[in-house]
Amino acid sequence: MKRSLSRLIRLLRRSALVALALGLFLGMTLWVGSRPVQALPEYATRTGEPCAACHVSAGGGGPRTLRGLLWAARGRPDQVPTLPGVLLAPRVNDGGELYDIACAGCHGTKAEGLFAIGLVERQIPGPAVRSFIRRGIPLLGMPGFEGQFTEEQLDALVTYVAGLASGEIPPPPDAYPLPPARFKCEARAASPSLTLACQNLRPTKTKGN
Repeated sequence: MKRSLSRLIRLLRRSALVALALGLFLGMTLWVGSRPVQALPEYATRTGEPCAACHVSAGGGGPRTLRGLLWAARGRPDQVPTLPGVLLAPRVNDGGELYDIACAGCHGTKAEGLFAIGLVERQIPGPAVRSFIRRGIPLLGMPGFEGQFTEEQLDALVTYVAGLASGEIPPPPDAYPLPPARFKCEARAASPSLTLACQNLRPTKTKGN
């Protein structure tokens, strides 16, 4: 009788522990499930900004831009802070280089289109390109770059992108071939061993080059 009673007590204790653990598990599940989860699409919806405003990768995730870093440091508010007076590419005035910095992440290094549309021979006129760069295209997820370029930079970038769109400027090649190195080696007698003397023959510049 005593053995049966002790077994019953042990069984009740184990059942109580299992019920307590199950209750804690269900409670945590309900508590976590009731909290709003803010993933990338939710952040974009809440802030009204595309993923490219805060992430280097236009698809979201990965390293953050300056605006994204400041936004995260402020506790991820509903509005992504702006950076007035901060240039995206200081002292860079070449249209192709500006495109690589500001546009290639979405449109591709050869303007073939990645997260955004391809630009090659799209026949987009210059004024439209300028407007898109400044104000963006919110419906397509393109951020605006108002105030992040100087007028000289903006002119160079518009000229480059409009040239790609019209076909006047070809996309950059996959690689730039370099001339092979030229060396001339000759044997020289030396004591006690024989050494090789090599000279790098580089093409000399002539006047006018």
